[in-house]
Amino acid sequence: MVELPLGTSARLLEPAGIPEQQNDAADTSSVWNVDASLLLVEDDAGDALLVEELLSDSELDSGLTWCKTLAEARRFLRTCRTPVCVLLDLHLPDVHGLDAVSQLVESAPDAAIVVLTGLAESETGLSAVAHGAQDYLVKGRLDPEILGRAIRYALQRKHAERSATAIRTSQLIAQENARLERALLPIPLLRDDSFRVAARYEAGRAHGLLSGDFYDVVQTADGAVHAVIGDVSGHGAAEAALGVCLRVAWRTAVLTGVSQLEKIELLEGILVAERSDPHVFATVTTLVFPPGRDRVHIARAGHPGLLLRLGTDVSWVEPDVGMALGLLPGVGRWTLTELKLAPGSEVVLFTDGLFEGRTGPQSRLGEEGLLDMATKYGALEPRAFVDALVAEATDSASPYGGLADDVAVLHLGWRVDS
Repeated sequence: MVELPLGTSARLLEPAGIPEQQNDAADTSSVWNVDASLLLVEDDAGDALLVEELLSDSELDSGLTWCKTLAEARRFLRTCRTPVCVLLDLHLPDVHGLDAVSQLVESAPDAAIVVLTGLAESETGLSAVAHGAQDYLVKGRLDPEILGRAIRYALQRKHAERSATAIRTSQLIAQENARLERALLPIPLLRDDSFRVAARYEAGRAHGLLSGDFYDVVQTADGAVHAVIGDVSGHGAAEAALGVCLRVAWRTAVLTGVSQLEKIELLEGILVAERSDPHVFATVTTLVFPPGRDRVHIARAGHPGLLLRLGTDVSWVEPDVGMALGLLPGVGRWTLTELKLAPGSEVVLFTDGLFEGRTGPQSRLGEEGLLDMATKYGALEPRAFVDALVAEATDSASPYGGLADDVAVLHLGWRVDS
């Protein structure tokens, strides 16, 4: 009887010294190469020879390794780098019954397992499948076709199981990331309902809820409302993390009483310290609405202008602007612009992703196009106004790949009736 040494692979050899039998009726063009190693775990030499002969007569074209104990099989599987289908007998010298399946699944979770049972053990075969095997075969009812088909199906089932597990794992990770990203989106910190905020955030990175754009709104004890909107260059997870870092730092600075221009300097210092690439920069606009409600103080670092709404009129405002953060650390200088506000005036801030989408092969929406669009919706309430801007900007860019950049929009203003 043939005994292939541990770790040895043969191409369905006959017993030593006996020429390999040829199946003259077989058409070599139809031979199945399962692209996997076959491992027989069987202590009975007669049964091992039977399996080998059946494999040699089947359509499979693969090597066979024979191990007499589960311990030998586990040592072999630790060194095997290709997919493996294990033909497993349940009565081995070192393990007995379903424990053999459980131990094999634990030590080689990627291996496909076909259990070999006796005629009176069909129920055991079903139980083996419940314990992690892909199939079972009754030794007394084997033929080459049944054995070959069982091996192919077992490998396919294991591949399908692994794919399903990977998909499920990816889904769970995506759900966890989504929960994390939602938690990182800001909740405006307002002391009463005298000030209203409408915000919209659309991440440009695929499958992401959060990206490099950021915003926040905080009302301090003196009644003043502070707001920030910013845009970190890039669209990846690192930029999203940096945007969150800048937002949290800004909120902390507001609550500790740091002045508006000092906040800009602070944000640049944090950006430079936390960025992973020296070419990463950020644009920022900060606003302070004093409790007198008749003006707003604006500091701008490389960020786009803003929209001013009064009744149904919408206008574009370009406050003084300084250098974007991180371009030349320590060199930038920023100033405050005071913008007078008539009763009922509201301010709309946004990142450049809102107006940089393509509207033609060689054209973009641009700032003028955004103003024309906003003018059409001047009669809408803040939430509807913001949604209409994002919807039309998205629709206009959809024939040309959609909005490729992140979009953040922030609508701010005092309530007239409060």
